[in-house]
Amino acid sequence: MDTAALARSFAKDLIAHRNKLAGKAEDAVRAEYALHQVATALDDQHDAYHKESTAVLGQWHGHGADGFRHTSAKLTKELRVTGTAGAAAEKVVAHVASTVDSGHTAVQRLVDEYTTQAKQVLDAGVATGTQAALMRAVGHVADLAPHYTRQSASTLRHVHAELEAAAKKLNELRKDLTHDGVADKTAHATHPSRVSGRGKEIVHAARGELGTRESPPGSNRNPYGPTAAWCSSFATAMWRKAGVKIPVLPFSGDVFHWGQANGHAYGKHSLHEARPGDVLIFGTGPQNTSTSTHIGIVEKVEGNKVTMIEGNSGDAVRRNTHTLSASTFYGGVHP
Repeated sequence: MDTAALARSFAKDLIAHRNKLAGKAEDAVRAEYALHQVATALDDQHDAYHKESTAVLGQWHGHGADGFRHTSAKLTKELRVTGTAGAAAEKVVAHVASTVDSGHTAVQRLVDEYTTQAKQVLDAGVATGTQAALMRAVGHVADLAPHYTRQSASTLRHVHAELEAAAKKLNELRKDLTHDGVADKTAHATHPSRVSGRGKEIVHAARGELGTRESPPGSNRNPYGPTAAWCSSFATAMWRKAGVKIPVLPFSGDVFHWGQANGHAYGKHSLHEARPGDVLIFGTGPQNTSTSTHIGIVEKVEGNKVTMIEGNSGDAVRRNTHTLSASTFYGGVHP
């Protein structure tokens, strides 16, 4: 008779507790290692970026340098926030990994202790050579298992409590990471505190129009305004859809003039103010169609790159990414 196997058959819950903790321990160790790698990489990136930007600014003066200095300081701070949050998360996970590992070790000890004791009882019952003695041994082993299972269940509950506490801490750190402007994975690399509810509505409306084409191609016939170049008609139509009190303006320069009149416009030296829902205007100025050539709605800003949703881009509504540069845009307007 395989008395060890018989002993284990009475301890299925106990063994299940051990196996759960083994899986959690492995996950925690992997998470701890991954967070360590991320935190280290971000610290290195922060130091390298700070060194390079300081060297550049030491030789650069003027309006462009002021804009770069602002962006550089912001990105340096964001990298530090991200690295700090990553390091803090690593510590939280390291504590959990230690707790889970200790719990697993404790339950494994219970499994070993139970199995050894139960096997001894069963072996003694088998050694008597009588059915009655063996049955008494089996009954004793069956009564013994719940005692150890209660202890393992208590350990498992303690570990679960630690995991829940750690999850809350990690959730708070996740908010820091989401709001730092670097680690946001939700399609808005722009700091969420700078994204207005109206800006989100505008971006949502514009995304819903992606792929819409003029008909027939090359005709400038569009669903947003008069039969004419319609990038500006599209932008102002999306603003109106989100509740902005602006007329449909087929000329992009008029959008900039509207922004000036309402205190919402900013020039080429303040492009760092761009945020989702804004419009950015291509060209050199709002004077005429030769100087104000195109317009698009900002979807997201990542460093010196801006992703925009633009009407009349290849006769359709398209998503394009550009360098956020005064050589491309002469200004922008908040809704």
